[in-house]
Formats: sequence, structure tokens, C-alpha cells
Amino acid sequence: MPGRCQQSPVLAGSATLVALGALSLYFPEPAGYGKYTETLTPSAVRLPAGAAWFLQELPSFAVPAGILAWQPWSLFGLPGTVLLVLFCAHYFHRTFVYPLLNRGRPFPLAIIFKGFVFCMGNGVLQGYYLIYCAEYPDEWYTDIRFSLGVFLFILGMGINIHSDYILRQLRKPGETIYKIPQGGLFTYVSGANFFGEIVEWIGYALATWSLPALAFAFFSLCFLGMRAFHHHRFYLKMFEDYPKSRKVLIPFIF
Repeated sequence: MPGRCQQSPVLAGSATLVALGALSLYFPEPAGYGKYTETLTPSAVRLPAGAAWFLQELPSFAVPAGILAWQPWSLFGLPGTVLLVLFCAHYFHRTFVYPLLNRGRPFPLAIIFKGFVFCMGNGVLQGYYLIYCAEYPDEWYTDIRFSLGVFLFILGMGINIHSDYILRQLRKPGETIYKIPQGGLFTYVSGANFFGEIVEWIGYALATWSLPALAFAFFSLCFLGMRAFHHHRFYLKMFEDYPKSRKVLIPFIF
């Protein structure tokens, strides 16, 4: 189906992701949800965290899944189809599993709307490119880029899910107090969950070898990297006994 591809929207969408990623590096304050919702958006109308995550992440699952539903399917079909299934797997967890487990603070409606629009645009971009634009050789499944990329994707998703589990165990139901995360990659970095997701999307960019996926990995690195930086600063201010050797995002480095 690559003959049906329109390159202009692909390039525009990829450029937008890169621009948004770069722009996120220049904001002095973190996005006003989670730890920062009360201080940055005290008067905002809010939804419970579970409902908020479901609503804002839903397009990133529903749009690619809808595109996939119209494609002929086999277990090892076209690589673009298989790779888009990986994308859907991440967002199935983010849309239907993570919100049920989340014990976070309510989200401002404005943040939910922005997240919904972003996920809609990114879901369209990634799905459209892989189904209608991507061309892979017959031996792509044995290519080192595919193998290493899928490995990193699965590894990163595992780190992300495990780190989220550690964060949930810090609180009993109904609690909103903050504690120091311990165990897993939190032994080494403050943003273990963010590190896992960044690794995941770097792996995805490698496996797809595509501009849209690379642009999304860049956005994730910028946005989640800054989120990790703000979390690290938050922990240092809140806890006098916070481990001084713990890095922000990359173990032993940063």
C-alpha cells in the first residue's frame, strides 16, 4: 500500500513532534498534573486520574487499532502491520490497564484535552505511515535493526510497567502523601518509569526505521526527560534523606 502514501502530512507531523519536544525543554515549570497539579493549576476543573488517563490515551490505541482492523491479517504479515501492533500493545496497557491501577491525583481538564489532541495526532501519524508509507524488505524480520529494536521496546515497556508498580506500592488506597521510591531502577534514577518509556520508543524507532517513530522518540526523550528532571528536583526539596547518588534519568550518568 505504499503507493497510497502522501509524504507531506508525514513530514509535517514528524516536524511537529520534533518542535513540541524541543519546546518542552524551554518551559521552566512542569506540566500541571500529578505532583504539580495543586501548585500550578489550583483552580482548574478536574477529572479522576483513572478517567483522565483513559480519555487522553484512548486515541493512541483506537486510531491505529481502527487502521489495523481494515488490514488483511496474518501472524507474520507485513512488517508495518506487526510493528503497529506493538504500538497498539503499549497503548492498550496505557488506556485500559494503567488507568484502573492508577492512584494519582485528579487531572485538570485542559491537560486532558491537550493529551487527547496529541495522542490523536500521533496515533494517526504512526498508523498512517506504517500501513500506507512504510516499505520493508522481505528479510526485515531478521534485520538487526528490527531484532534489537523489538528487544529494546519490550525491555523498556517492562521497565516502565515495573516502575509504575513500585510507585503504586508507595501508597495505600486513598493516600496522597509522597514517599521515596525504592527498588528496581529507582535505586539508580529518580525517573525510572520515564527511562523505561524512553527506551521503549527508541527501540520502536529502531525497529520501524521511520521518521515518525524517530520524531516521537525525540519528543519522548525531551518531554519525559524534563519530567524526570522536575521529579528529581521535587524529591531533593521534599526529602532531606533523598539518596545523593541517585541520578535523574540515566543510571550513573545523568
